[in-house]
Amino acid sequence: MGAPFVRAAPPPHYSFGVIDRRVVSIEVLLLLGVSLGRSAIYSILEIIDKLTYVKPLSEQTATLNPSIAPDRPWLDLAYQLVKIGLGFVAPLLAVYLLRRDHENWRLDVHPASDLGYGVGLAALIGLPGLALVWAATQLGISAQIVPAALGDNWWSVPVLILSALQNGVLEEIVMIAYLLTRLRDLGWHPWTAIVTSAAIRGSYHLYQGFGGFIGNFVMGLIFGWFYQRTKRVMPLIVAHTILDIVAFVGYALFKKYLTFLT
Repeated sequence: MGAPFVRAAPPPHYSFGVIDRRVVSIEVLLLLGVSLGRSAIYSILEIIDKLTYVKPLSEQTATLNPSIAPDRPWLDLAYQLVKIGLGFVAPLLAVYLLRRDHENWRLDVHPASDLGYGVGLAALIGLPGLALVWAATQLGISAQIVPAALGDNWWSVPVLILSALQNGVLEEIVMIAYLLTRLRDLGWHPWTAIVTSAAIRGSYHLYQGFGGFIGNFVMGLIFGWFYQRTKRVMPLIVAHTILDIVAFVGYALFKKYLTFLT
């Protein structure tokens, strides 16, 4: 006869439905500190570097997908795949923490509606975003953005697609699903949480210039509002992935026709 089933005790910081705000706050800071919060700090330093450099910001570049070992394509591919793979660790940890403390939280997948909402959100963000990139460059408040610089290797496009997927999963799970849920646990007002999440999102894009901050801040507001209304993160992952695929792969294939952006 097997051992009797014993229900696991809830985490100490959620005992009897009451959270320990200090423990949850530390958890949030640590997860951000090893993922996008760290990126925000580095990005702030990068924009300070760019603003204090001898060249104007508009004459500098920001490369989103650089080659790491351009003279050794096989090693470059290994670097790219390891970087992408490690980029999934933080969102997986965020999902684990949410599932541990919220029995009803699910990473639901509804292919048809996820794709439909994702395409719609991508169009809503992407078209004005392209105009913003052009305007910010012309105003001199952004660097010249190079979405892809992996060369003409056979693996460049697949790697760019994987990079786009990793960005979508990382940013939307950590900055939207995880952070907004945790800030709600801490008693934050929904819009205060959304604005905070959007500001962090904009901050880790500051290395692109102020256009990158503004565009991603607005994107964060829209995505945060959508999540608060629907509690669905998969459409946001789809939308983000589509946006990045268009930017990365489109630039890699058609960069000679995109000089109007610089």
